[in-house]
Order: sequence, then structure tokens, then C-alpha cells
Amino acid sequence: MTRKQRIVFAGTPEFARLILANLLQGPEEVVGVFTQPDRPAGRGRALQASPVKQEALAAGIPVFQPESCKTGEALELLRSLAPDLLIVVAYGQILPQAILDLPTRGAINVHASLLPAWRGAAPIARAIAAGDKESGVAIMQMEAGLDSGPVLWEERVPIAPDDTAASLHDRLARLGSDALRQALDRLWANRLKPVPQDPALVTYARKLKKEEALLDWRLPATTLERLVRAFNPSPVAHTLFRDKGLRVWQTRVLLPVRGDQAPGTITAVEKDGVVVTCGEDQLQLLAVQPAGKGVLSGSDFARGYRPQVGEVLG
Repeated sequence: MTRKQRIVFAGTPEFARLILANLLQGPEEVVGVFTQPDRPAGRGRALQASPVKQEALAAGIPVFQPESCKTGEALELLRSLAPDLLIVVAYGQILPQAILDLPTRGAINVHASLLPAWRGAAPIARAIAAGDKESGVAIMQMEAGLDSGPVLWEERVPIAPDDTAASLHDRLARLGSDALRQALDRLWANRLKPVPQDPALVTYARKLKKEEALLDWRLPATTLERLVRAFNPSPVAHTLFRDKGLRVWQTRVLLPVRGDQAPGTITAVEKDGVVVTCGEDQLQLLAVQPAGKGVLSGSDFARGYRPQVGEVLG
């Protein structure tokens, strides 16, 4: 009977959980899971286990949560699991070379972009914000740099005009599971060819910050519409309406009307929602969330709050 390949999985958020869940179907054996320590979350700030931890515990797999993997203890912990391969998916720590070198077949990473584009923390949102026409998943041989190792396998997918970070996230998680399966089958058969990344094509997907999601109405409407989709579900695009916060969940670009209204000015109140002038063209607000309230359609917002032409957002 052939021995099962021993896998250690390192990951933290929902994207990684979805890929772990698929990996658990075999044929390899997941012998241990590394994930970030429990963090405070929610209004009560109670400690919350990561999605990957919850999935692993439900499957009866040992879970390890070192604050840092740059310690001798973390290395010995990994050594005790005797892994053939380390699979890393959005773990949240830069792993030292000693960790990457320990498994007999090294370490691979599942990354939600077409490397070398969008290395780093937020590749899905950055691709949408930039107006990219396609995205995908790259399976990469890991090295000590940030997402810099040679690409072993990739799968591509178009970015739809109405894709949000949430919808593209879910599609890429499914694609990532398929890509990982393709890569693993070829890895065990020694049929993968590493392709070095072109340094001239590198872009970085820095972590999203809440202040970035404040809409600057001086920007073109097409840019703002992409940002609204990129920051959905987090940190959520927002503006001010009557000096209170207004989250913006869905918008539509409209051509400009004649006039010289300042950016942020409401130029029309239509059945689908208010229309706001931008640096170029206009943006119609199709779904918004007033402070302390639930999400409203643009038409419900217009009926309930009675915004007036000439009022200024921001």
C-alpha cells in the first residue's frame, strides 16, 4: 500500500478555509494546520478562532498557532509533523527559509492573482480597483521573499463588470482549489516546470486601509465605481450625507449633465437613486447604508431621506 503524502497546511481567512476544505477530500493526508492566533473580533471583542482553525478542528486535525514562525520552537514543531509538503494560503506571516526548506518537497503557496501582478495582502481588491480585465490563481514555489518564487501552475478567470471583491473572492477560492489539485497531481509525478517571475511586471497589493475607502468625488466616476466594488465587503466605500456617515455598496456610472456643479453635488433624484457629479461623469447610488441603519436600495433611500438636488456629499 502506497504511503499517503503528508501535508501541513498554513492559512487563516475564509479564502484559505475553502481551499483547506477541498484539500481534506484527499488523497493526501493533512497532518497539521498552522493558523494565526485567535484575535478579538466583533462588538464584544471576544477572541475568535480563524476560519481555518474552525475547519481544522471540525475535521479533527491538530492546530498550531505560533505568534511567530521565526523561532526554533516553530521549526521543531513543523519537524515533528514530518511533512512532505507545506501548503500556504493567506497565512499572514512571512515564513523564514528554514521553515520553507524543512518539508521534503518544500513549500508552495496558493495566491489569488496572476503573479507577478499583485503580490501581497489584497490582490483581489487591488485588481478590481485597477480595472483589470482578468484575475486568477497562481501556485508558486515559495522562497523567503514576498510572493516572489517561481510559478508552478496558474488558472485564469475574467473579472466581470459587476464583480465585487466578495464575488471574485468566492470564484477564486473555487478556482484555487482546482488549481491546487492540478498542481499537486503534477508535483507528485515530477511534471511541474517552475517559471521565474518577470521582475519588470511586478505590482504590489498593499493591505486595504479604511481611510482609502472614503470616496473622493473629484475622481472620475469610473474610478469611484471600481473602488465601491473593490471595497465590498470590506472596508466599504463611504461618504458623508448631512454630516453623517453613508456607506456606498453599489453604484452605476452615468454620463454628465450640462452645468458646473462641484464634485459631490446631487444633480438628480431618480427612481433608482440619487445621482452625484464627479470629477468626470456622474455616479448613481444604487445601494447605500446610512449610519446605524441597514442597507437600503437607492430608491428607498431617496424616499426615506428625501435628498435634495444641490445637496453636497462628503
